[in-house]
Amino acid sequence: MIPAASFSGKRVSLFGLGGSGIATAHALIAGGAEVLAWDDNPDSVAKAAAAGIATGDLRAADWQHFAAFVLSPGVPLTHPKPHWTVELARGAGVEVIGDIELFCRERINRASAAPFIAITGTNGKSTTTALTAHILKSAGRDTQMGGNIGRAIMTLDPPEPERYYVVECSSYQIDLAPSINPTAGILLNLTPDHLDRHGTMAHYASIKERLVAGSDTAIVGVDDSWGAQIADRLERAGRQVVRISKRLPLTDGYFADGTNLMEAVHGRYSRVAFLEGIGSLRGQHNAQNALAAVVACLKVGLELGEIQAGLESFPGLAHRMEQVGRKDHVLFVNDSKATNADAAAPALSSFPNRIYWIAGGLPKEGGIEPLRGFFPRIAKAYLIGEAAPAFSATLGEAVPYEISGTLAAAVEHAANDAANDSGGEAVVLLSPACASFDQFKNFEVRGEAFRQAATAIDGVKPIGGPR
Repeated sequence: MIPAASFSGKRVSLFGLGGSGIATAHALIAGGAEVLAWDDNPDSVAKAAAAGIATGDLRAADWQHFAAFVLSPGVPLTHPKPHWTVELARGAGVEVIGDIELFCRERINRASAAPFIAITGTNGKSTTTALTAHILKSAGRDTQMGGNIGRAIMTLDPPEPERYYVVECSSYQIDLAPSINPTAGILLNLTPDHLDRHGTMAHYASIKERLVAGSDTAIVGVDDSWGAQIADRLERAGRQVVRISKRLPLTDGYFADGTNLMEAVHGRYSRVAFLEGIGSLRGQHNAQNALAAVVACLKVGLELGEIQAGLESFPGLAHRMEQVGRKDHVLFVNDSKATNADAAAPALSSFPNRIYWIAGGLPKEGGIEPLRGFFPRIAKAYLIGEAAPAFSATLGEAVPYEISGTLAAAVEHAANDAANDSGGEAVVLLSPACASFDQFKNFEVRGEAFRQAATAIDGVKPIGGPR
């Protein structure tokens, strides 16, 4: 735990008593703050009270006595309208912050030299965060990873000068962290997302920009117009900016040339790392993730040899293009996290042909029509769940398919067909382009079911990785 000593002897209100909220309350208490916490869910309030956290309805509190208000990132700050607690805090002139902000203040107060890498972006945050932390750990650095992935940030070990922090930050968390100040800040990409909470794309982008604007080094993906504009704006403001691109040969910055990761200095290129043969980092999208991780690790002092070794040993994230097994020429890949067409596209784009695609579940708006460009790569589709009839209509005569119904049947049939494919490497790919809720509790349970079904096939050798 990181005791939040910056509020020692002060009163702090807190709203949102999920896992991270309770962890934050304990950190404040450990730091000497007097905390009054609340939640709209009575069960959450009771759980917090049982854990020794003082609770009370914040509607009845005297807000003039609070030094700060700590809000859960899941609670609306601005859109569609501010939560009632936010309105009370602002009416009393009380600053509204989140747990990332508490961490930033403790780092500055305890060990401002502690390397701090913060990662945001619409897509790829979790993989980039996990990859960066893995590279640092494999190089022998004392590494802490958390935030929007894994552990709540205030449950990490306290800052020390030689302790490295790798933190995934959602837009909600950045919005509550006005003084965020990473050693290296990464903005991977920007596409429309969470506009119900941010109102407009411009507002959403401005929030993401704050993370890199406060960084010693801003690492910005420039493959979309929003990122390119942010990089230009920060550079004009005198910030240190490093541009990255998964598809453009930059004049200055870092870019992907196939599986080679290149550095450009005034138009002169040199290879700094490579992804050839690293199955957990297939695809153009993972090239962008790897570029960001490479640059961030260089900025906090790692050598290229250490970074390459970390890339090669990265196991990947569970349920995100996770290689779970192989039998002869057939690779089994779990991409259960792909809960809509856009999320399924990276996996379908990462394998050139002979894909035995398992798709379906609870359908999302738009179905799989956006994936039509990948249909020539699909040897056969195996459709499951409620979406099967609609998906079969979209596939039509373009792709051979069967309506398998269940995931277990789809895995069995796809594995048999792939085993008889004489065209080279074949891939049995679960990338459903659907939510899981018609047949499974969540995408994790669905992915685990795929893993178990695949590795239970006679002759399939499990591939070590995240579990």
